[in-house]
Amino acid sequence: QVQLVESGGGLVQAGGSLRLSCAASGGGTFSTYTMGWFRQAPGKEREFVAGISRSGGDTYYADSVKGRFTISRDNAKNTANLQMNSLKPEDTAVYYCAAVLGYGSRRYRVYEYDYWGQGTQVTVSS
Repeated sequence: QVQLVESGGGLVQAGGSLRLSCAASGGGTFSTYTMGWFRQAPGKEREFVAGISRSGGDTYYADSVKGRFTISRDNAKNTANLQMNSLKPEDTAVYYCAAVLGYGSRRYRVYEYDYWGQGTQVTVSS
């Protein structure tokens, strides 16, 4: 099975930027996995942030981050990335990378993903 490790989190002021990376290992060919980013703030449920198809040709976002965040992937390097611009205090959360083997429709739900990283903390100060 694939292992996922996130990096790039940290503390940033409102209006700033961060770039999260998710490194995948094991589990066969990375390009066979649909990838997603989720986040979980204290006391809240884990929520969808962004998703990307196996080839990278289809990307989709939660309304709350549309126009500010960009998901991408590099199948040659087995990585998925989340560029976060114009950050707001409400973006503060633990961010998780997720993967599911195979193709199909867009994946927005936690239960639609089979593999998860350990998470990386993003804190946006006002």
